[in-house]
Amino acid sequence: MTVTAMVPKLSVADASATQAERPLDLVHLSRYTLGNRSLEVELLGLFRAQAGVYVARLQDAANEKEWKDAAHSLKGSARGLGAWALGDIAEEAERRAGDDAAGRAYMIGRIRDAIDTVNLYIDELMA
Repeated sequence: MTVTAMVPKLSVADASATQAERPLDLVHLSRYTLGNRSLEVELLGLFRAQAGVYVARLQDAANEKEWKDAAHSLKGSARGLGAWALGDIAEEAERRAGDDAAGRAYMIGRIRDAIDTVNLYIDELMA
């Protein structure tokens, strides 16, 4: 399988019609990478590999600054790929840095679920 075959080619009309249902905005990703399919695949793989690191940083955050920094990093990474829903959840987590342990655990659960959704979609694209 060629690298080009790993990421489906969509028309803008197809992508717009179904984008709200997708965990990744493939049109955004294509624009972000200037249509470089191998770069798209590399970025998706990097996100897939790093996703657990973001969660671990949130879990290990000893103070509000560490929590905010971890959530901010995840937000940037998600939005860079076009994972808008995940980016929004990360932004919410960033705002909720002062939450108690239960609030943080809730946010980590939401983030894990969103990451799982994005990663499953990445896996499907790569299959």
